[in-house]
Order: sequence, then C-alpha cells, then structure tokens
Amino acid sequence: MKQRATIVCWQRGRVLLVQRERSRWSLPGGTIRRDESPADAGIRELSEEATLTAHDLHYLFQFGGLNKRHHVFYAILADDARPAPSNEILRCRWFRPAKVFTLVTSVPTREIVSLLFDAASAAGGGALQRRSGLHTTAHAKIRGERQMSGAR
Repeated sequence: MKQRATIVCWQRGRVLLVQRERSRWSLPGGTIRRDESPADAGIRELSEEATLTAHDLHYLFQFGGLNKRHHVFYAILADDARPAPSNEILRCRWFRPAKVFTLVTSVPTREIVSLLFDAASAAGGGALQRRSGLHTTAHAKIRGERQMSGAR
C-alpha cells in the first residue's frame, strides 16, 4: 500500500483544499519518498503544492484509503499565510467544512474532514483547539523539519 502525507490547514474557520487540472479537490499532500519521513513529506508537499511553510506540524492519525495509507498532519501556518498554486496544482482555496461535502472531492478528503469535524463537535479543547479552533484529543507535536519522533 502506498504511503501518503496529508496536511490539514485550518484558518479562520476554513480548511484548505487544492485542485489539480481536471481533478477533484483534495487536502494538500502526496507520496512519501523512500528516503523521507511522513512529516518531511508533508512539509515538502505543502510547500510544493501551495507555497506554504508550516511553523509546526501535529501528527493526528492514519487513515486507510483503498490504495493509500494517509498519515494525516495538522499544519500551523502564519496568521497571514496565503496559499498560491504551484507545480501541478491549478487552484488553492479555503472552504468551510460544511462546504467540503458539497464539492467533488476525493473520498479520503471527505472522510478525513468528516472525522476531524465530527471529533471537533464531540471532544473538548487542548492547545491545538485554542490555536486553531480545531478540536482533537490525541496528537503529537512536531517542531521544525527534523524532529520527527512520533511521526513515523
């Protein structure tokens, strides 16, 4: 099964999705190379697809799709971060979570967003929630690009 780093970016009550030409909307991310950790792949893909740099990365969970295992991270961005499409990406847009379910998205994107925001309504607080407005109960914080404990 292929391994993929999937990044959730949250800003002002919206989640970032990217779209390739003639493709569905999806969360930023991509295939993990043999020589990199899931966190390093997430940092690289976020930069390649949306020209964004994560200040911190939080490992959230793994999600098993049909052909790929998604290592899902939450990225903390600068408050004024503005994504711009790059490489194969045609568009980057912020969407309210409810809107995601009305878009043509990949199944993993829809399911990951659903898991996160169902958990948000059922769980309480934590530092991640206070910083982002996103609730989650278990996550590992990864600072910088090289400290990868808990990210594999």
